[in-house]
Amino acid sequence: MNRLTTSWGEFELTRFPEDPRDTLRAWDAADEYLLRHLHETDQDLSGTVAVVGDRWGALTTVLAESAGGVVQITDSHLGRQATLANLARAGVPDDGAVSGAVRLLTTQDAPPERIDVLLVRVPKSLALLEDQLHRLAPAVHEGTVVLGTGMVKEIHTSTLTLFERILGPTRTSLAVKKARLIHTTPDPALRPGPNPWPYRYELPADAAGGVAGRTVTNHAGVFCADRLDIGTRFFLQHLPEDLGDARVVDLGCGNGVVGLAVALREPDAELVFTDESYQAVASAEETFRGNAEAGRKAEFLVGDGVAELLPESVDVVLNNPPFHSHQATTDRTARRMFSGARRILRPGGELWVVGNRHLGYHATLRRVFGNCELVASDPKFVVLRAVKRSRR
Repeated sequence: MNRLTTSWGEFELTRFPEDPRDTLRAWDAADEYLLRHLHETDQDLSGTVAVVGDRWGALTTVLAESAGGVVQITDSHLGRQATLANLARAGVPDDGAVSGAVRLLTTQDAPPERIDVLLVRVPKSLALLEDQLHRLAPAVHEGTVVLGTGMVKEIHTSTLTLFERILGPTRTSLAVKKARLIHTTPDPALRPGPNPWPYRYELPADAAGGVAGRTVTNHAGVFCADRLDIGTRFFLQHLPEDLGDARVVDLGCGNGVVGLAVALREPDAELVFTDESYQAVASAEETFRGNAEAGRKAEFLVGDGVAELLPESVDVVLNNPPFHSHQATTDRTARRMFSGARRILRPGGELWVVGNRHLGYHATLRRVFGNCELVASDPKFVVLRAVKRSRR
């Protein structure tokens, strides 16, 4: 836990899930810069304040009781849970999706009808920024104060171009502690054109797993939005077969191509798609509905890995784990995914993982499962299999 000192007071903030060994803070210099600017300019916060992309709820928590009404919009379930925990720690009442003066929305929810102050934490994905600016533009009026923030390495010419093309004239501040602010003056006469998201494309003819030629739906921000990524392409060549009526989880499903391949090849398998991204799960569901047989059922969950699933309730878990948390490179997410998979697998159940060779997932799987088998490899990727052999 770390303490953020601001002009509105001190706040104890954590990421989610909380881990005392985690050295990464729940805010950075970009959050501090934005909050300091709001205070120094005596910004009027009495109207609707929309906070977009607030990674762990730092901005939302600090402004919760100072603004007339704060609306947080996030694509991250983990970020949403961190926000709830940080708000509770700050003494803001928790009422589910509404916490005191705070409304918690996802990127899939309808945005507010009017926004008086728009605060944008620049995301890693330029596509997600484009989508969100398009969705929010109708709520922005001539008097709306629009402020973006991010670290210098996160703000590019293309970032500024999006603000200017969709909302209005844009400039940047000087850098402070390697962070910048983005200032945009809304232009009500601007006509930015249609939102290009979600994006749809056909899988290549040489894609394995029975998915060749199938149409994929990608909402903005989902990994590798315009093509089949090479890790998934390799995984599709080496998926388990003859699963019968097994219950199969596509963990970290992204746009759902891996789970779709299982559904097409295994007509009796029960599919569960799960991801911490609201955009990803929406993509997976649309991809599945557009390609699976009419009436084919599947479950779609936004959550913390497989936390929503019961112990020993699954036969197979398929996983292509991420190794970044925003700008930080870490194997923490993969380790949690592997441990969660072991919890939900029945004895004899299997976890299949694809990953870059250099990440050393085989060692982590041996620690978690006590075993690991190399299924396939090429110069860049490996497919690994671990079996839950006993209760530990």
